[in-house]
Amino acid sequence: MTLFPKAFDSYLSESILKRAIEDKKIKVNFYNPRDFVENKWRRVDRPPYGGGPGLVVEALPVVMAIEEALRRIKIQDLRIKNRTIPKSRILNIKSTKIIFLSPSGNHFNNEYARKATKKYKNIILVCGRYEGIDARVKKVFKMEEVSVGPFVLTGGELPAMIIMDAVSRQVKGVLGNIDSLEERRVASSDVYTRPEIFKYKKKSYRVPKVLLSGHKMRIEEWKRKRA
Repeated sequence: MTLFPKAFDSYLSESILKRAIEDKKIKVNFYNPRDFVENKWRRVDRPPYGGGPGLVVEALPVVMAIEEALRRIKIQDLRIKNRTIPKSRILNIKSTKIIFLSPSGNHFNNEYARKATKKYKNIILVCGRYEGIDARVKKVFKMEEVSVGPFVLTGGELPAMIIMDAVSRQVKGVLGNIDSLEERRVASSDVYTRPEIFKYKKKSYRVPKVLLSGHKMRIEEWKRKRA
């Protein structure tokens, strides 16, 4: 759920996530709160109660966008079309996780991504903008506030991309080789490839000898020390 779905275009149209979408390993849908307002300017932001700078995204358009996402998920799960799903059923879909992106939320990491992939079939990422989203949205839906780091960004789109990437990597078949998941193996932060030696400004740069030794145990130990 985002006010700026085009912000995702470049990231989703390249490399691993592009292939994952084409191979139907993952699916990404966008829901814009602007599509759920009737004013001709498609305005969804208002000054905050209590004063202060900036604008706040209204609750109702966000609620309606999330509700539409849940409705489509429910229809997809039931594999039916053109059927009205009661709101009482829409608001409680166990296979779906709603994440409210917030700098004050629970810390996101690879373990979170792994568990989310195993437990949920669908993840709804709610991207805020400006001064944030009206907090009453969190009272309408059961959702978890999640942060990707101790900093504040202009909006939730970048955190959403981080979560999409980290979660998608956990989906079987997305990476092709499951050993590509660094967190599942001993992986050094330093990696090398050919040529064995290259020169730059009269100085030679070499690959560590242990990596050329063919001694598996020593190589693994070298990786562990740098993991």
